[in-house]
Amino acid sequence: MGSSRLRIFDPHLDRKDSAAFLGRELPLPTFDVPYFKYIDEEDEEDEWSSRSQSSIEDDSVETLLSDRYVVVSGTPEKILEHLLNDLHLETVQDKETETLLDDFLLTYTVFMTTDDLCQALQRQYPSLIERNDQGKEDNADVPCRKRKVLHLVSQWTALYKDWLHEDEHLKQFLKTMYRNVLDDVYEYPILEKELKEFQKILGMHRRHTVDEYSPHRKNKAFFHQFSLKENWLQHKGTMNETEEIFCRVYITEHSYVSVKTKVSTSAQEILKIVAEKIQHAEEDLTLVTVTFSGEKHELQPNDLAISKSLEATSRMFVYRKDLTDTLNPYAENEESRQKSVRILGINTWDLALELTYFDWSLFNSIHEQELIYFTFSRQGSGENTVNLSLLLQRCNEVQLWVATEILLCSQLCKRVQLVKKFIKIAAHCKAQRNLNSFFAIVMGLNTASVSRLSQTWEKIPGKFKKLFTELESLTDPSLNHKAYRDAFKKMKSPKIPFMPLLLKDVTFIHEGNKTFLDNLVNFEKLHMIADTVRSLRHCRNNQFPPKENQELKPHVYHLHVIDDQQTLFELSHRIEPRV
Repeated sequence: MGSSRLRIFDPHLDRKDSAAFLGRELPLPTFDVPYFKYIDEEDEEDEWSSRSQSSIEDDSVETLLSDRYVVVSGTPEKILEHLLNDLHLETVQDKETETLLDDFLLTYTVFMTTDDLCQALQRQYPSLIERNDQGKEDNADVPCRKRKVLHLVSQWTALYKDWLHEDEHLKQFLKTMYRNVLDDVYEYPILEKELKEFQKILGMHRRHTVDEYSPHRKNKAFFHQFSLKENWLQHKGTMNETEEIFCRVYITEHSYVSVKTKVSTSAQEILKIVAEKIQHAEEDLTLVTVTFSGEKHELQPNDLAISKSLEATSRMFVYRKDLTDTLNPYAENEESRQKSVRILGINTWDLALELTYFDWSLFNSIHEQELIYFTFSRQGSGENTVNLSLLLQRCNEVQLWVATEILLCSQLCKRVQLVKKFIKIAAHCKAQRNLNSFFAIVMGLNTASVSRLSQTWEKIPGKFKKLFTELESLTDPSLNHKAYRDAFKKMKSPKIPFMPLLLKDVTFIHEGNKTFLDNLVNFEKLHMIADTVRSLRHCRNNQFPPKENQELKPHVYHLHVIDDQQTLFELSHRIEPRV
């Protein structure tokens, strides 16, 4: 440990220039002020090293560096120690310390476990034995050190909210820290504020008074009271009846209806939703779970469809009553020609608004930590990226839904109206600052099986073609999606970003930089990742007003999609054969 170092550099380095600087050998400039700060050395005389002013061989480097500091790399313990030393309890944090604290809490899972962090924080919290070993002068700093550790724990739990509810190490750590504060508050009344904060964290309704902290008043009753109200530590893995989840009801092997519904929904209610979506008589259909080995199990009307269909070894299908076969929604017959294209009768702004509300509910549920887990692919990351995965799934399904609606429309005049409709919806999504659905719709219209429909596109009016060209330009990937980035930056919050691109940015930083340099945590890399992840906060500074249109919910909550490109091309060639 004595040989490891925490390096400090200029926080005002341009990120692009900084990355280039770190990646190549350059002559080091010298300053009259300290250049490197070593906080990991045992000899205090060597903690600071400075250089006298001398000639600079590279003037460009001189402009990049100054006497301001930002953590570049170090051991986890020393980064934590440095962070605690720089915390200011009674005054507003300086921007560098505030950023370092946020960077550390957002990315600590990359280089240490939650248990490691809990143990490190406990070591930083002065114990009774340590206080007895120290002199009076050092003891004067004890309450301040305690408060700094407790402040960091408070920031940690505030940032993660219910993210770590199931972590047993954190549960035990919070209990231990709370008991430590109870032991200390009689000697240090200044800790009473921190004690109340812990009571809020743990969901404890009873408030103690300072008199009760006296060692003479302590008894076993406290531990009983402590265990009564641990609302913050409730298990979040159990589903309640009002929780909404996604499920897929397959019509064929490559076609399904994506249904957002409550866990308590019965099989009959699910069947009604699917029958309405595919415009088929409900009394002729039944729900069946089919295992991957081919075994079928028919669901009764009052069965809880979700609990039965969530098994990893089966999928839920809609069958004809006699169970002979699944439906064929692509059959070309008179009945299919008479099916109405219901979306044509819906106001485009209202439909776009409902898509935005739906996407916002998913986007607003994403925890910043999900992007970290998704990028670093930690073990069990699937459980830790549920909300993010749902939004990505939704983006893909909206794209497929656009193509499916168009290619299932066999009448040319209606198909032209449908394309115009989707162009207008995409424009409205952009106006409503929902770039996730905007991208999905534009990509759906650009799907090869749709873009080849020359007869359809020829009949699209010129003003719609011009509008679509303008919308397409926003999805142009050239210059690292500059058009999108410039436009999105100008949009005020609340706004919904195109999540696949945000994940691409984080992944690019991760794969282009090592996590560890000389056995030290490359904190400059983690700062760049945290800075990108923090963009979610700016997007969610304000909230979309909750306003759902009950009539439009079925059109947005339940999408009929075909997820097989071969099937989509077959439909495309059927409605417009190759000349």
